Amino acid sequence: MQDVLSLAAFRLHANPVATEPLQAGSTLFCDFDGPIADVSDRYYSTYGSALTATQAAYAKRGILLPIRWLTKAQFWHMKQNRVPDTTIADWSGLSGQEVQTFLAYVEDFVNQPTLLHQDQLQPGAKAALVGLQDRGVRVVIVTLRQAAQVLDFLHEYDLATTISQIYGAQDGSTAYPNRVQHKVAQLKDAIADQHRLGINTAASWMIGDTEADICAGQAAGLSTLALTCGIRSASYLKGFYPTRLYRDLYAATEFLMAGQSAVASLQPSTFYAS
Repeated sequence: MQDVLSLAAFRLHANPVATEPLQAGSTLFCDFDGPIADVSDRYYSTYGSALTATQAAYAKRGILLPIRWLTKAQFWHMKQNRVPDTTIADWSGLSGQEVQTFLAYVEDFVNQPTLLHQDQLQPGAKAALVGLQDRGVRVVIVTLRQAAQVLDFLHEYDLATTISQIYGAQDGSTAYPNRVQHKVAQLKDAIADQHRLGINTAASWMIGDTEADICAGQAAGLSTLALTCGIRSASYLKGFYPTRLYRDLYAATEFLMAGQSAVASLQPSTFYAS
């Protein structure tokens, strides 16, 4: 809860608005889970595996838990609206210490190699990344996933050459909690590194699917582009005032390559298409 309340400070940052199409040599900062990788199957499998393990642990003690399994649609709707895992556990029939047991299993299972293979490429993501590469735009991934996991995924889909750099987490358990302060610090370090390399980031954008990405971009003084194809809903993301909101990376890339001036005549709601 404290992490959510602390977001107010980041919301006060004015969003600079880029007006020109992205040029060759421009740099885009982009999250990985959500914009590029669809993690919904893995997260739902983690939920199911943690419920099963919790049920089995209590069964060994002669306790039959009244488990209620959420459908994937129900589960993902809750995740997209940032319903706490404790509440998800409650809706699944758990209470008291059962919830803590469930949460421990979730943390243990979510980044297991046996589940990581369930991540899929987001529709349109490959076309978007290839298009940016063809334009000469540098894509720098800033993620709370470990860089090795990201690189393995990119190689699997023949996309490694479309990415200029990957800034990942050292700890494999950092991604799931998705702490705002971690992403803020990580993006700050990535930008500083670009500056040391002589790369201008004044016209850069931060692209992501969570409040952590929006707040990190705002704290760094970047325009922010939020995507609704990931783990947060459009209605939730709008509360953090991203510069633009689009359904996926492909739609966002179309906007960035065209430039704001090319779509200035569209209604504001168009920029918030989910």
